[in-house]
Amino acid sequence: MSSAAVKYARDNQPRFLEELKDFLRIPSISTEEEHRDDVRKAAKFVADELHRIGFQNVEIIETKGHPLVYGDWLHAEGKPTALCYAHYDVQPAEPLDEWVSPPFEPTERNQNIYARGAVDDKGQLWMQMKAFESLFQANHGKLPINVKVICEGEEEVGGEAIEEYVHTQPEKLKSDFALVSDTELFAPDLPTLCVGLRGLVYTEIEAQGAATDLHSGIYGGAAPNPLFALIEIISKLKNAQGKILIPGFYDDVKKPSAAELKAWKSLPFDEEEYRKKEVGSNVLTGEDKYSVLYRTWARPTLEVHGMPGGYVAPGAKTVIPAKASAKVSMRLVPDQNPDDILKKYTDFVNSLTPKGISVKIKVHSKGPAIVVGTKNKFVKASTDAMHEVFGKDTVYIRSGGSIPIVAQFANDLKIPSVMMGFGLPDDNLHAPNEKFHIPNFYRGTESIVRFFEILGT
Repeated sequence: MSSAAVKYARDNQPRFLEELKDFLRIPSISTEEEHRDDVRKAAKFVADELHRIGFQNVEIIETKGHPLVYGDWLHAEGKPTALCYAHYDVQPAEPLDEWVSPPFEPTERNQNIYARGAVDDKGQLWMQMKAFESLFQANHGKLPINVKVICEGEEEVGGEAIEEYVHTQPEKLKSDFALVSDTELFAPDLPTLCVGLRGLVYTEIEAQGAATDLHSGIYGGAAPNPLFALIEIISKLKNAQGKILIPGFYDDVKKPSAAELKAWKSLPFDEEEYRKKEVGSNVLTGEDKYSVLYRTWARPTLEVHGMPGGYVAPGAKTVIPAKASAKVSMRLVPDQNPDDILKKYTDFVNSLTPKGISVKIKVHSKGPAIVVGTKNKFVKASTDAMHEVFGKDTVYIRSGGSIPIVAQFANDLKIPSVMMGFGLPDDNLHAPNEKFHIPNFYRGTESIVRFFEILGT
């Protein structure tokens, strides 16, 4: 793997890591209003870097929510055009007391860098940036292919701004393929391409009982309790075996192909190790007639994420809350339609609502599942590049997570996505002590360098 750009990347590894630490110190939590300025600061950090390393037409694009960042370099005549996507916003860091080191003070331990956003997705965004820099520096200010970069600051809160932008700017974003770096390796040292993502319908059920909070001694036994109403509703959405009870929910579920199922069986997966080290529970739950990989990659789910309402501070307060809510999401698989599922879910919730309670359903985000094809030159070039870097053949997997923009790239821009990510299953994304394995940060950078060089030959 003799490449001047790879050599540049290797020679500059310490600087690349220090820059990433500076990026990770910005608490760009997109869901919290008090961090709005931090999200904008992260956008500027990305835009400044794009401009510094050699991109043109760099802009911070204002939206109704958090800004997008765009830049391009389009002077590789006759070569393909990549649309490179990543996001600079991060999840909240709570619970803070479970972090070994502060979430926004990046800390190195055991060849990992620990910080909120380390792997999801600032580390992987920075991996792309450092690959671009290495290519520019090794090729006298030129790239081997044409590149457009689009980064968003709302991936963790639904991605509405980029959805609207992609839909209304197809000419500006016109490309041959998308590079998406927001996924993971199946196992350490195993090059991996993600070829399937579950869809998502994320809702919040808002329940209203009385006009105001009431004293439970005086009004208990007469006043409706919206927290109990939500418990009653939610308990009827799914049974103890993991089957979702919404009528018609499974009507359009498409099964994985026989070839996919066979390939999944050959992956190095130890269910007991997964239970102990990744999940950390004494038992795995769900539809036990399906394997763990099948039910996390290719079966739909319904989960409850939180139930705010009533009195939750330390100590006692005997209150019947006037309002309560429950955050409920469903992960979808091909060929489930998010709008159809939302309607079935809404109708069922309404039918379960007890007397004295009114409910409203708020939708936080919504997007379909997608499985991308692997029979194209972009996938071949990416697997060839990772083979050079890792010395092993690439495996194809699906992810249980959702990246709604991938389906939109396919639908609005008519381009395939190469989901080339370098996280690990135990990187704790969305959890305390999130990390990015530092050797993967470096190998990811080198893999993108070689991917673009191969496409440019």
